[in-house]
Amino acid sequence: MFEAIAYLIVGLVLLVYSADFLVKGAANIAAALGISPLVVGLTVVAFGTSAPELAVSVMSAFKGQADIALGNVVGSNIFNVLFILGVSAMIIPLVVHAQLVRFDVPVMIGVSILLYVLSMDGLISRVDGIVLSALLLVYVVILLRLSKKEKDAGVLSEYEQEYGKPAADPKWLKNIAFVLGGVAGLVIGSDRLVYGAVFIAKSFGVSELIIGLTIIAAGTSLPEVATSVVAALKGERDIAVGNVVGSNIFNILTVLGISSIVAPAGVGVAKAALDFDILVMIAVAIACFPVFFHGYKIGRMSGFYFLAFYVAYVVYLILGAQGHAAFAGYRQMMVFYVAPATAGVLAILLVGAFRKRKNPA
Repeated sequence: MFEAIAYLIVGLVLLVYSADFLVKGAANIAAALGISPLVVGLTVVAFGTSAPELAVSVMSAFKGQADIALGNVVGSNIFNVLFILGVSAMIIPLVVHAQLVRFDVPVMIGVSILLYVLSMDGLISRVDGIVLSALLLVYVVILLRLSKKEKDAGVLSEYEQEYGKPAADPKWLKNIAFVLGGVAGLVIGSDRLVYGAVFIAKSFGVSELIIGLTIIAAGTSLPEVATSVVAALKGERDIAVGNVVGSNIFNILTVLGISSIVAPAGVGVAKAALDFDILVMIAVAIACFPVFFHGYKIGRMSGFYFLAFYVAYVVYLILGAQGHAAFAGYRQMMVFYVAPATAGVLAILLVGAFRKRKNPA
């Protein structure tokens, strides 16, 4: 058991540091090639912060541990919005750029629903993976076109400050070494992490899906935590939100797309994930729209609610995994009281936001 825990910790550390090296190297190379900081942030960095999820899910799928591959993506997407944005917004209210509300959030909602549709037969097949990967290319192309039309000086300044001006000193050998070292670390770290997580799950009788949804999801999302929280502390509030939304889209299209292609028989979808966890991920994605649209910001109170819902979700998973006597009552409270009340509040926010846009003061 000690060995498995050690593998888990070593794997997480390798993943976090390797992703950081990969992002730094790739971002510096992109800047040296004259790519704008905005494009670097929206594509290279968003992909790089999803690299741990990609490494772990591909390794899990290849080894036949589909529950970890799927749980990692679904859990990471829930964690990204509820925990990362929750913590970041409690540090400082976050600014939401109009493009996120008009384009990226609807895309996040759409691909989340698409994942559910593709999973209804209990399998994300290689054909499904090709579809997801193709949609990623479409998304990136549209993103690049929109970035060329970006005129907001504040947004451009944030990304330039964070990712450097184009045509900076390339330091080719150093940055190539960062990229290669980052990739190698991700491969080794994901292998150790998956091994440790599976051993622990079997030892405690916890399903691989639960491990993927919690420990691995939170661990592989640490690069997003670092990027968003540090951006919030620096006052780069657009980056903090854009990083999370972009990462969630990349997780579904890239991580599950590639995982289902390389897996010998695709990525299987457990009924428990289809009936609950993927639905939670969709609900969280949909909730972003009224919250973001209401004043184009995420206030501290919204951040607190996001964080509270993440805690409630984890408690639900733990009680369910243990078969605790309180689980039935807790589930009833969440389904019949908390969920409808939350939906009502979000509907009020959405109606209020539309009225404000229609009749500005």
